[in-house]
Amino acid sequence: MKNGFWTLLKRPYEGEDFFLPDLCSSVAVFTLVVLAQLVVLVWVLAQPADGGFDWLQLAMASLFVQWIVLLSAAALCRLRDWMRRRPLGLAVAACHAVVVGLTLFFTVLGDWVVYRGMTGALQWEAGQLLRHGLIALIMTSLLLRYFYLQQQWQHQQQAELRSRLQALQSRIRPHFLFNSLNSIASLIEVAPAKAEQAVLDLSDLFRANLSSSEALSCWGEERRLCEGYLRIEQYRLGERLRVQWDVAELPDTLPIPLLTLQPLLENAILHGLQPRIDGGDVLIRGRLENGVVELLVSNTCPQQNDTHQGERMAMANIRARLQALFGERAQLIGWRQGECFFSRLVYPVTQDSTTAEKSLSNESTDR
Repeated sequence: MKNGFWTLLKRPYEGEDFFLPDLCSSVAVFTLVVLAQLVVLVWVLAQPADGGFDWLQLAMASLFVQWIVLLSAAALCRLRDWMRRRPLGLAVAACHAVVVGLTLFFTVLGDWVVYRGMTGALQWEAGQLLRHGLIALIMTSLLLRYFYLQQQWQHQQQAELRSRLQALQSRIRPHFLFNSLNSIASLIEVAPAKAEQAVLDLSDLFRANLSSSEALSCWGEERRLCEGYLRIEQYRLGERLRVQWDVAELPDTLPIPLLTLQPLLENAILHGLQPRIDGGDVLIRGRLENGVVELLVSNTCPQQNDTHQGERMAMANIRARLQALFGERAQLIGWRQGECFFSRLVYPVTQDSTTAEKSLSNESTDR
């Protein structure tokens, strides 16, 4: 345990984020000021006061502590990039040195101002310096420990989210593998070119399925994958499958979660068209309005009014994945109207998603 602790302190910090938050932000500064003032208030209230509440003591202590807090935040803000590139132990030691050093400096400065005004000479006690230094050391250690644990908790939450998204994505496409392989086998002798194209389409789908579950693709790539999937199903269903696209409003660069539309198409074919002898139609509509993307998939469905359990599970998995990525603004609802079943998917297009999509495109280019 001891060796592991010292190894952690000596190891260079890994990752782009740093356990010490950005103390230059207005939110961080305001939070530090409020917390420091609360600590001062508690300390003053704990002091014995025969003549009532000592407002002068509160003012002097607040001035002393706030100067230390603000200058420490400014110094650590300037040193943050430097500490990010250093071992964790050195970064922690630098934080302690800055806060304790400023505390001792203002202790001496405060004594000099007070005693010089009263006696004309500087008087200070080593015991007071030691007390203030120990208080600063303990408070800094507690605060840094809190920052570090908070960062580790955030990493754990992100890892759990990635794991959950990957599990949801892997469960979205469990059905058509064997049907696809049978279709390819039947095409090898009669139409080898189509069999080769089907193999390429199938490999593209599985490559996308094995990629990061939280990745944002673009609409052009998502449509290409869906068209490949529909070609595979077309080989199996023939004229029973009729597909129409009405997505002219969606630009190819539009960010979209990877493999979002394809599971809806699989759902439509597996539970809608496949049970019908004469097959049916699948219509995909898409529009972008006020920063919100809407995809509507409609398909012919059997005469039965009940919804298959696998269909409900697929819809629930897609909905959970969307809400994990976009929150409550993402929606997926399904309903039956006459002989058609409709799936309506809505999610916001934000600046973050656009940035992520560009990053993904750059990574794909690098590969």
